Order: sequence, then C-alpha cells, then structure tokens
Amino acid sequence: MFSLKKIGAIVIGSILIAIGINFFVVPLGILDGGIIGVALIINYVFDIKIGLIMLICSIPIFVLAWFYNRELLYISVSGLLLSSYVIDFMEPYQYYFSYYIEWTPFTRAVVGGLAIGTGIGVMLRQHVSTGGMDLIAEYLSEYIKINVGIIVLIIDLLIISIGEWILPGDSFFLSLMTITAGGLATSICTLRRSEIS
Repeated sequence: MFSLKKIGAIVIGSILIAIGINFFVVPLGILDGGIIGVALIINYVFDIKIGLIMLICSIPIFVLAWFYNRELLYISVSGLLLSSYVIDFMEPYQYYFSYYIEWTPFTRAVVGGLAIGTGIGVMLRQHVSTGGMDLIAEYLSEYIKINVGIIVLIIDLLIISIGEWILPGDSFFLSLMTITAGGLATSICTLRRSEIS
C-alpha cells in the first residue's frame, strides 16, 4: 500500500504546503481554499493552530471516505497527519522568513499558491492527499470526468468567498491569486500522460 513513491510524495508535498502557508499566505492574512482555507479562517479569528484545525475539520470527510475507499483513506490520513505536523512545526519560522526576504504582496500570494498547489499536486499524482477537500475532489473527478485540479479550484473559490465575507479587510484579490496559482499548479501536476501527448 505504501510504496516509496507514495511516501516521497507525502513528505515533499507536506513540506511544500507548509512553506506556502507559513511563509507566504499567513503573513499576508489571506486565504487558500479547501480545508486549508477553512483552517486559515478559524486561525485568523480564534488563533488556533492551522494543522490542528485541519485534522479536526477532516474527521467527517474521513468518516465518509471509510465507506468509499479505505485504502485511499489510510494513505490520506498519513498525508494529513504529516502535513498538519509540518505546518505547525514550521509556523515559528514565519518571522525569520518575512524579516530577511521581502516580497510584494502579489508575488507572495502567487508563490504561496504555487507552493501549496504543487504540494497537493505531487500527492495527488501518486494517489495520496491530505484528505479534506482533496479527497472529495479526487472522488468527484472519477464521476464527472473533470481534472481534479479544476474541481479543487471551484471548491477554493467558494471558501475564499465565505472568508471574504467573514474576515475584515480586502484580501479577496490576493486570495484569488493564491488559489488560481494553486489550482494551476495542481492541474499541471495531475495531468495524465495521455492528456499531454
């Protein structure tokens, strides 16, 4: 069940997601989509750790996945546990990254989205994920024949729209840039070889 490729995808994907969240998205106070977006909204409002919120929010989805595909569930739980840990582990280093490297808000939003989207895409390419909305997107893509990255993008748009309504400030444009870059990166990573040729 756990090949070396799957383990590598979980590790690399988790690190990329954590980098995108901690060093690019959170310092701007903007949102990503899916479970990460929900976790960011709760983090901004209640100051609860992002990784912990991701774990809690994924429980109902994993209960549903228990009846859908148990092998995918086990692999996704592994991806979620590692990515949640790495996100919370890297959180204290936000200050150092922000202090020593200056980015424009637009560039930070786009690079953050690319890092998160690539991390998710690397996992999905090996049929693993962090669970949450990725798991739902993977499930839906089998039935409606739309690239999983596009489904993730649609879900993400819904999340940032809700976040814009709840959170103060005008972060919608930068959040939109983050999920657009992320959706594009995920789509490219999950292209099947037959779609490329």
